[in-house]
Amino acid sequence: MNRPLRLATVALTASAALLLTACGSGGDEAKDNDKIAGADKGGEEKSASPSASDAEAVERPKVELPSDLTYAFDWPKTGKKADDAILADGEQSIKAVDMAIAEQDPMHKAYRFYYEGEAAAQTQKFIKAYVEAKARTTGAYRYYNPVVSGDGKSASLVYCEDQSKAYDKYLKKDKVNKTPATKNSYVLYATKLKRNEAGVWVITQINSTRGSAKCQP
Repeated sequence: MNRPLRLATVALTASAALLLTACGSGGDEAKDNDKIAGADKGGEEKSASPSASDAEAVERPKVELPSDLTYAFDWPKTGKKADDAILADGEQSIKAVDMAIAEQDPMHKAYRFYYEGEAAAQTQKFIKAYVEAKARTTGAYRYYNPVVSGDGKSASLVYCEDQSKAYDKYLKKDKVNKTPATKNSYVLYATKLKRNEAGVWVITQINSTRGSAKCQP
């Protein structure tokens, strides 16, 4: 999953703890009735090697977000087509999760397009926690310091997230939980990706370190 939960409820704190311990560490899989399409395919090898033009032709899901939720991606183009494709799909994967949260849909097709295997199962749990709390994200997120590496079939993307101006919004009361910025407002993410049959870079594993010294302003 792409972000630890900020919601201050017992249920969501427990969900966040599960998320952080399970992602990338072989944690428990989602229960049978919580499985999502593609969640059991993260480790499969694909024989096809789609071209860059194939990936560009893929119809990606349209991501539409609330007007009070904004993003700044300080991810300059690398000049390498493969690396830039990883950054582009990484950006969309982040937004797709917040779209699912905003629309209160743990099975939203947009995020399922960009996540597989362990990452897909844990992302579903993350979104479901927000749905159960009747809350969503609001404010401004900033992403910076990306480091990309890969071999054309698999890759890693490490980056920082600034949550200092991002908050949780409780829908029933229409109330925003504004919290002060601390060192924990800055999070380091390390993701593993693979290039699927369509040529899209999908996330298979993700780990986060809140308060990382590498991301402090």
